[in-house]
Amino acid sequence: MTPSAPTTDKNAPLQDFSQCHAGILGKLDMLSQLPALLEPATRARIIAASALEFFREAIFEHHLDEERELFPAVLASAEEGAESERVQALARRLTDEHRELEAAWKRLEPGLKRVAKGQDSELDVTDIEDLVRRYRAHAEFEETEYLPLSQAILGRNASHLAALGLSLHMRHAPKRPATYI
Repeated sequence: MTPSAPTTDKNAPLQDFSQCHAGILGKLDMLSQLPALLEPATRARIIAASALEFFREAIFEHHLDEERELFPAVLASAEEGAESERVQALARRLTDEHRELEAAWKRLEPGLKRVAKGQDSELDVTDIEDLVRRYRAHAEFEETEYLPLSQAILGRNASHLAALGLSLHMRHAPKRPATYI
C-alpha cells in the first residue's frame, strides 16, 4: 500500500496573494473614510476651545456685571414696597440660576478641555443639551421679565441709567498703571 500524497492545491499561493489584497483593500476602504471624519473632529476641537474661552471670559463676567452692577442699581431705584420686593425676588432667582448654570458648566469643562486638545472624552450629550436649554430659558426670562422692569425703573431717572452705564464702563475699562512725571 502506498501512502497517498498530501493534497495540495496548486493555486493556494495565488489565493494567499488574493486574500492579502482583499485585506489591504478593506483597510484602505476604512482609511478613505478618514478625511470625512477629520473635518468634524477639527470642528469639535474648535467649538470646544471657543466655548471654554467664551464661558470663562464672557458669560461669567456677564453674570458678575448683572449681580454687581445691574441688580443693585435697579434695586436702589425701585420704589419701596411691592416693586422693590419684586426686584429682589427676580434678582435672587436670576442669581440662583447663574450659580446653577455655572455649576453645570464646571461639570462639562473637563471633558470640553479634553475635546479642545483632541483627546478622547466621554462628554454626556444630555448634559450639553441641558445646559443649552437651561441657559436659553434663563436668557428668555431675563429678556421678557427682568430687563423690561429694569428699563421702566431706571428709565424714570436718566441719571440712574447714565450711572449704570458709567459703572459698567469703568468696570471694563483697560487698567492702566499710574504714571508720574
